[in-house]
Order: sequence, then structure tokens, then C-alpha cells
Amino acid sequence: MKNLINKYKHGWVLSYFIIYMVWFSYLERTVTKNYHVIHIKLDDMIPFNEWFLIPYLLWFLYILATVSYFFLTSRGDFYKLTAFLFIGMTICLIIYTIWPNGQDLRPNLDALGRDNILIRIIRILYGTDTATNVCPSIHVFNSIGASIAIIKSDKLKKYRWVSVGSVILTVLISMSTVFLKQHSVFDVFMGILLSFVMYLVVYVLIAGKQTSKAKEKEIFAKV
Repeated sequence: MKNLINKYKHGWVLSYFIIYMVWFSYLERTVTKNYHVIHIKLDDMIPFNEWFLIPYLLWFLYILATVSYFFLTSRGDFYKLTAFLFIGMTICLIIYTIWPNGQDLRPNLDALGRDNILIRIIRILYGTDTATNVCPSIHVFNSIGASIAIIKSDKLKKYRWVSVGSVILTVLISMSTVFLKQHSVFDVFMGILLSFVMYLVVYVLIAGKQTSKAKEKEIFAKV
């Protein structure tokens, strides 16, 4: 048991989810009016399509599976992934807090002229998930973060289909946010921009410094 605890002690990082859920839940309850509405012309050109509910819901499994995989297989990759996700998610929460935002894109599902199981589930989604706290899109940001971690993984590089699949799923998830009218295209762009910044911070700046220190230690060890 002691060896098992020591092997997976890096799991303490996951306690961040408690902070995130408390903070996000608070914003969901309090940001109900007097928020900035995110809406650009491109949003009106994108039709509602209930079939995108499938990749939208796959996001939950995608993030869970990616975090779990690296938690169990690579402590280094796990730390990079969670640093990317958790720092970025915190930035999103700070933005939501100091700049309350939301969207007005959701259609009247009763007026669509069709009904199916997907639309019924979306009706439940609309009822439980507010149309606020949307920019940047955490759905988009986390999907890109998971895809980057998979692509950068030395262990997964020999499985090219995994990397290709993760990119395809990330694109579909990002598309789903606008086709389900859960986000404005602007939210997606901001999610992508935040991902780019976090990539530079985690995989270029921080990882670069760690690599340099490791090389220095290796050189000194040979002297």
C-alpha cells in the first residue's frame, strides 16, 4: 500500500478540481444578468445541428481518459498536462469573474419542427447549463490541451492513429460548441488563443528550462 501511494502521490494535483467546481458553481449561480453578451456575425451563419451533441458529450470522456492515462503512465507528461489545463482553467475563471459574459444564441427547440432523442437531451443540457461563463471556451481549451499532451507524448508517438484521432476529435468538439449554440465563434477563437499562450508557457518555457537543467546535471555528473 505504501509503495502504491508513493507511486501515485502526484495525484494530489487533481484536488484542483474541488477549487474549480466551487468557483465555477458560484459563477453559474451569480452571473445571471448584467453580463456582456458574446455574439458576432459569423454565429448567425452557423445552423443549429443536434448531431454535434455526440462529440460535445465525448469531451467529458476524452478529458477524463487523457488525464487518467498520463496519471497512470507518465508523471512528467501528467504534470505538463495538468499545468496546461489547470492554469488555463483558472485564467478562464478569473476572466468570467472580472468580465461576466454569456451568449444569446440558443434556439427555441420547440420551434425547430423536429424532435428526436438528441434534441431531448439538448433540452436537458440547456436546462442545467447556463448560457453564461462562455468566453474563452473551456471545452475548446481543454480539448486542445489534451491533444497537445497526446501528440507530445514519447510513448504515444509510435501510435500515429492516436494522435490523428485526438486532433479529429478536438476539431469536432470545438465545432460542436458552435453548432449546438453553446458558444459563440468568438469563444472558440479565444479558447484557441489561450491554448497557444499556455503551450508556450508549459511546453516551451517551463519544459525548456527543465531540459536545460537536466543537461547541466548530466554534464556536471560526467566531470
